[in-house]
Amino acid sequence: MQERILRKLFLGFIHIHILHHARKEAIYGSWMMEELKHHGYDISPGTLYPLLHKMSEMDLLIMEERNVEGKIRKYYAITPLGESVLEEAREKAYELFKEIK
Repeated sequence: MQERILRKLFLGFIHIHILHHARKEAIYGSWMMEELKHHGYDISPGTLYPLLHKMSEMDLLIMEERNVEGKIRKYYAITPLGESVLEEAREKAYELFKEIK
């Protein structure tokens, strides 16, 4: 039970990480997995790629295919809606952090 609850919470944090990094520059899946790993999240491709796709469908990210060394790689950048969601999430997370620290 505890693991399921933490997984749901961490999934929200992962969304925020993705939006944060996609705001800085376009990201791609394997880079994002490595970045998340640096923050203690062990996320599989089977979880991350559907998440990126879903965030794209929700207009939080925009996807662009680029040819990288003869292979097509999907890059994701933040949209205006994604910017707005990230800003609101940042404010809420900051309020929560101040309260629970």
